[in-house]
Amino acid sequence: MYPKPLFTIFGRGVYLYGICLALGIIACFIFLYITMKKKKFNDASIDMIIFIGFFGTAFGIFAAMLFQSVYNYIDNPAAGFHLSGMTFIGGLIGGVVSFLGVYNLYIYVIHPRTKIGWLKPELNATLSDALPFIPIAITIAHAFGRLGCFFGGCCYGAPADWGLYCAGSYDEVTGIFTLGEKVIPTQLFEMCFLLLLGGAMALLYFKFKFNYNFAVYAIAYGIWRFILEFVRDDDRGQFLGTALTPSQFWCIFMVILGVGYVFLQMYWLKKLMRHPELANSAPAPVEEEEKKPAPEWEKVEEKAEEKPAEVENTPAVAEKAEEEKTAETEKPAEEKPEEKPAEPVKKSTASKSGGTAKKTASGTKSTAAKSTASKTGGTKSTASKSGGASKTATKTATANKKKTDSNK
Repeated sequence: MYPKPLFTIFGRGVYLYGICLALGIIACFIFLYITMKKKKFNDASIDMIIFIGFFGTAFGIFAAMLFQSVYNYIDNPAAGFHLSGMTFIGGLIGGVVSFLGVYNLYIYVIHPRTKIGWLKPELNATLSDALPFIPIAITIAHAFGRLGCFFGGCCYGAPADWGLYCAGSYDEVTGIFTLGEKVIPTQLFEMCFLLLLGGAMALLYFKFKFNYNFAVYAIAYGIWRFILEFVRDDDRGQFLGTALTPSQFWCIFMVILGVGYVFLQMYWLKKLMRHPELANSAPAPVEEEEKKPAPEWEKVEEKAEEKPAEVENTPAVAEKAEEEKTAETEKPAEEKPEEKPAEPVKKSTASKSGGTAKKTASGTKSTAAKSTASKTGGTKSTASKSGGASKTATKTATANKKKTDSNK
């Protein structure tokens, strides 16, 4: 804790609380800028969100002071109303409301109707595209702010023997510094919680493309802050005479808002998202790979696969070739003149031989016709059948000759 000013500028003290708050705001906007660049937001969209964000931050600081001043006035009206102190939840409410108000005014009123060129740029992203990571930036700024609270000696917890000296005060007019007693360092506990929550939301968004971080932030911080208020010991007043503190009332509202945001994102906001990171990412051209000679073992496999195909095609080709040869063989066979039977030695024998020869010749013709008509037999089968017929005729002629000799 160090509530004293580090130095003075123009007679005004500069405190660690203010430095931490400024560093948190700067870190918040640096994170937003880097993330929007990473997500391919164009310059016009980045400028719009950053500019409106500056306005929302400034109004949020004013709202934080305004809320705390109202609480103070309700608690002690006799002291009068004056701006003093700040409350984070009041600043969060004022910042969000002012941001949404200015954004919708620009998008739905100014941008469609203005004729000023720099007020009507082409936007490739909307607030719906930024809402998933804006809560991460808020936790960064808030964590720095809680560290400033620790240095400033405010927002401390109840007295505890194991606590820290972080509940002191400093009177700028008199210059008197009061150390205070050991208390629960709720500022540091909340800072650690915010860093863990911001890391979890960053993991959900960047790794799993989770778009419900605003709901996670509102519900998680609402529950955390509601519980933490029971161990806070700084004067925060009561909400309209109830047992709740003003922060606890707004925490209930935050949780309800977080649950409602889930359905809002699911059924409406996701339709407004333009996903610039997807629209600007064209698929890289695929380069044609150079053709490399296949290894020897692949060639052997290809040959082995080709062999069955050749065997399957061989009978068809051979059958076609045989049919062509058979057709060529049929043609001369039809034109071939009939063979004359051998002349017998004597008339008696000739008459008998003639009958036998005619029968033999007719058998030979029928055999030749049958062998020629069968197209599947091929040239070899035709030749074999013709050979068989000629042998039969020779045997018949020999038998007739023997009979003739015996008649002699």
